[in-house]
Parts: sequence; structure tokens; C-alpha cells
Amino acid sequence: MTEGECSTLRSLLSQSETIVLCCHQNADGDAVGAVLGMGELLRMLGKEPLMVVPDQYPDYLQWLPNTEKIVRYDKRRDYVDMVLKIADLVVCLDFNTLARTDQMQDALQASPAKKLLIDHHPDPDIEAVVKVSRPQASSTCELVFRVVWQLGLFDQLGKHFAIPVYCGMMTDTGGFTYNSSNSDIYYIISQLLTKRIDKDKIYRNVFHNYSEHRLRMVGHVLCNCLVVDAERHAAYYTLSREDQKRFHFIKGDGEGLVNMPLQIKGLKLSISLREDTDKQMVWVSLRSVDDFPCNEMAARFFNGGGHLNASGGRLACTLPEAVGIVQQALAAFEDRLK
Repeated sequence: MTEGECSTLRSLLSQSETIVLCCHQNADGDAVGAVLGMGELLRMLGKEPLMVVPDQYPDYLQWLPNTEKIVRYDKRRDYVDMVLKIADLVVCLDFNTLARTDQMQDALQASPAKKLLIDHHPDPDIEAVVKVSRPQASSTCELVFRVVWQLGLFDQLGKHFAIPVYCGMMTDTGGFTYNSSNSDIYYIISQLLTKRIDKDKIYRNVFHNYSEHRLRMVGHVLCNCLVVDAERHAAYYTLSREDQKRFHFIKGDGEGLVNMPLQIKGLKLSISLREDTDKQMVWVSLRSVDDFPCNEMAARFFNGGGHLNASGGRLACTLPEAVGIVQQALAAFEDRLK
């Protein structure tokens, strides 16, 4: 932040009494970690923020400190709407457009509260008093750390800040295996470790905390559902409603699965197609290596967007129709994949 932005942010935080922290729908580790990290900062400052997620978030994040304080909008809509009407400040974390909050969008737009944006997705369109928008950052949690550090408040915070922030950085980089070559990231980690967090336990709690059903589902998908287009250096797989029922799918069970096909030598792109269990919708996740632009493909074919190597979208169609759209996308980007 510039000195002016930093001064404005200090005033916002000190003068605001009713503060709402929110993130995007289908919240991941970075989104939940950013909400929890900012929540801990505000409680240290004597505030009692309302921490909101639009809907259910993954089971493997439930162990994080203070998750019991998180309110789901889809469960307590009237209460959150009431708070948003009287809020002084709304902190938008890990999303660049209000549409990504899905059913919360209208209430956020109608809220008279000032907005603070902290996010690492490109091209934000949210009107905010202060915008901490850095698409080059590894994660929104990295930006939360940087904000706290610049405010000079890191020394006053403890484990309950460091754990979710580290978790968010870790999950949004696949355990620091991509988008994590900036040396600053490892300085940040060294500082978080001074709070006596157990980074190995955090890793186990996230990546080694699945059910037997999930492990068998992964085997089924890789063996029976994965389609490899060797000529175009790409792969995609489907996860049908029936398969999710068969393997007792819960929120978060698909985490990391889209990265696995990239273990195939020479593969540049992996696409996941997961059928929604309630409505005619297919959720799309894209992962790539090197300079293949997932975000361009997501925007052009899947009503989505995101980062260069990690993006998402959704299709209002059947699973077979979604497969057809994937094949069109691979053909359109054939030259860049080869």
C-alpha cells in the first residue's frame, strides 16, 4: 500500500464499529484463511467482526481456529442482510467481482458500508475506498499478511492469525509447488513460524484428512473417467452426480484432483468437470503449467476466469454437453497447447 492508502486503512479500521468480512462462494483455503486472519486482526483491535461465507466450505478446513464463528449466508440470510444494512465497513477477501459471492451479491451491492478489497485476482471491478489488488501475489492470505505487517501489527498477533494465513498460502500454491517462486513468500513463512505454528500438522490436516471413500473416488476417476488428449498435451475428466453419490462425496473431496493429470509427462492442461448434485450445472476447474493461459480459456468457454495457471467456471448444461464444450476449447487452443 502507499502511505496514503495505509493511513486511510488505519482510519477505516479504527472508526468502523460494524464490520463484515466476506469471501467468494465455494470458499477454498485461501478465502477462509483470509477471513479468519482478518477476523483475528480485528478482534485484536477490539472489534467483533461478522465473518461470512456464502455457502458450505470444505470439511478439511473445519479444524482451523475460530471457524465456529463463521456464519453461512445460505443458512442465516436474514441476519446477514440486516447486518449489511447497518455495517460501516465490508472487507471483500479473495474475489474481484461481487458476482462471485453468488446469492450475497444483491445484499452487498445494497449495503451502504464502505468497502475494503484485498484480493489477488486480475481486473477487479469492486468500488472500494482502499484496494489491495495484487494479481502477482501467491494468494490473498499473502496480502493479508502484508497488510498487517505494513500496519505494524504483526507482533501483536499470535497463532490464531498465523495458522489460517499459512494455510491459505499453502493451499493456493498446492503446497508451494506453483505460483510460489517469489523469495518474499519464504520470508513471510519464516515470520509466521515465529508464532510457533506446526506447518507439518497444517499440511496433514489439509492434504491427509480425507475419507476412505474419497481415496477410492480418486482411483475411480483416474482409471475410468480420465481422457488424455496426448496430441494436444491436455486431459479432462468427469465426475458425475451418480459417482458422487456412490463415493459419498462431500465438499472438498475434489480438492487437488484436477492437478493429478499434470503428473503425466508433457501434459500442459488439466480440466475437471463436476456435475452439480442439485441443478443442471457443471462446475469447471482448469490447471496448467508454464505459460498456458487457463484464465483465457475459462473466460472464453466456461463463463469463468482466474489466474494464468489456475482458473474455474461453470456451465448450465448436461455433463455430455460440457464434454463437447471442452473438446471445442481444446481445438480452439490447439496451437498454444502444442
